[in-house]
Amino acid sequence: MKFAYTAIWLFILFAASNDANAQKVFSVDYESQADVKVFVVDYESQADLKVYKVKYESQAGKNDGRWFFVKYASQADKKIYFVKYESQAEVKVFFVDYESQAGWKQSSKMPYFF
Repeated sequence: MKFAYTAIWLFILFAASNDANAQKVFSVDYESQADVKVFVVDYESQADLKVYKVKYESQAGKNDGRWFFVKYASQADKKIYFVKYESQAEVKVFFVDYESQAGWKQSSKMPYFF
């Protein structure tokens, strides 16, 4: 039992200290090319992640909802595919107008962008 608690804490520490800038994204044309399947919802209350599109790569966040869309797949930390139906998505996003609104609403989905 003690091992299980230790393993859980190690996972939490690793996830919290992960420095990956998983917010440089590229939108792929085919589902099979994607790391994450994403659906854009109509209402903020439906989202797992509220996303703010930044203008410059240097503004990209560290898994906090600030996305920069790169020109080439090789530049991306994550390749995403926008699905047609909500049921196909691994993560549901809502695009916000202000950077301060960005962030996770459903923290259980965060590992998709590590």
